[in-house]
Amino acid sequence: MPSHGGEMMNRKVNSFVGVVVLLSLLSLLSAYAKQHPGDSPVFKDRPAQVMPGAVKAMMLGATMAGQRIVAVGVHGVVLLSDDQGKTFRQAKAVPTRLTLNSVTFVDNKEGWAVGHLGVVLHTVDSGETWTIQREDLNSDRPLFTVWFKDSKHGFAAGLWGLLLKTTNGGNSWDVVKLPIAAGATKGDKNLYAVFADKKGGLFIAAERGTVFKSTDDGQTWKVIDTGYPATLWTGVALRNGSLVVGGLRGRILCSEDGGEHWKEMDAGTKSSITDITESSDGRIFAVGLDGVSLQSTDECRSLSISSRPDRVALTAVVLNSKGVPVIFSAAGPANVK
Repeated sequence: MPSHGGEMMNRKVNSFVGVVVLLSLLSLLSAYAKQHPGDSPVFKDRPAQVMPGAVKAMMLGATMAGQRIVAVGVHGVVLLSDDQGKTFRQAKAVPTRLTLNSVTFVDNKEGWAVGHLGVVLHTVDSGETWTIQREDLNSDRPLFTVWFKDSKHGFAAGLWGLLLKTTNGGNSWDVVKLPIAAGATKGDKNLYAVFADKKGGLFIAAERGTVFKSTDDGQTWKVIDTGYPATLWTGVALRNGSLVVGGLRGRILCSEDGGEHWKEMDAGTKSSITDITESSDGRIFAVGLDGVSLQSTDECRSLSISSRPDRVALTAVVLNSKGVPVIFSAAGPANVK
């Protein structure tokens, strides 16, 4: 989720755990900084360990696979819940110990997860077991987000403008070149969240207040400047067609015209927003660093805020099959003792 080092270091963070969350997503980069092309990989991947303390691991992404909640995080930990998020257990077999940042499912069985070193994992049994579809042990370009339209067509995106597209369920991936914004000298904005609206529009929340938009299934993309400089970590298209994105310093922006114009919502916090989702009845839930949770019942026109006393960094939120938000944090599922 963090952007380039300068922005990250200059930013004031009120929670030490929040700093850990930010740094963890780039924790592997220093290991490859002195590596030269052609060198042997400095990292040898191994399967994730099944650990008693896995439910306390930092989780960074979560989604629903039918009635099951699937969450992913550091050390290749994948957590599963079949009781609406009351309890979690570790997946049976995950072939990597790399940090996993994002997960998505197209039905109750088939899903994908992505993470450091560009790893892409695939499952066809609701997250119980996973296989590696892609991994680049010689590269320092983690994937931060993954989204699939159906069982064949999907996108994954990450560091330095890396956007990958598949048309065969992840068996192969092609690099998609994104346009460079007017006046910019390079097009390497980090990409943090791919999401879609009901009209077929695709969007990518990126750094420096940028949103990329495609209306032709990702064949071509348009650069949208929201007018706000803060990096955007997350985004969602609402049922009414509006777009909501969030990121650094508590920024939550809304567009009612497909991204042409944006207005900032008063989040009532400077804690960075890490995830946003919408329920079937139109409620909006957001979470952020410093234990911050936000909710809106009027399509994001107004927001109510609450904060956990422990100020643990909240990293992801998913709505269970009953519409109840299940929140994840730097210390595992936030509501599991």
